[in-house]
Amino acid sequence: MFFALLAATFLVALAASLLTAKFFDGAVNRILSRIVGDEMADAWRKYLRFAIVVVGVSGGVRLWELEKYVTATRESSALELNGMRWTLEIYRTLIETLQSVAWMMLLFFLCSMIAYVIVRAIELKHGAQE
Repeated sequence: MFFALLAATFLVALAASLLTAKFFDGAVNRILSRIVGDEMADAWRKYLRFAIVVVGVSGGVRLWELEKYVTATRESSALELNGMRWTLEIYRTLIETLQSVAWMMLLFFLCSMIAYVIVRAIELKHGAQE
């Protein structure tokens, strides 16, 4: 039963990460095209897509939380996996995946905003010199 829960949480986290990466793909492509140019934007977009999946899966599948279903402590036995706990774990996986990806995307957009300001300032400086 534990392995089924582990596989289910992995698949939920993977699906949520892939859907989120697809959702942000257009915006990321436009931002990267503006900042690094069209020739490098595709490579950076692929890397960012990979990073979204890795961050989403690692944030959504919390192995240290799933250990409570396998290990028993002196005070208590291992928790039983019933329907309510399955629902709770799947929901928690979805929320944690989206939360992890949201933090990563916030960091990406903040860095992109700073890079955009720098690129824009350089363009204005070169425009003023001509």
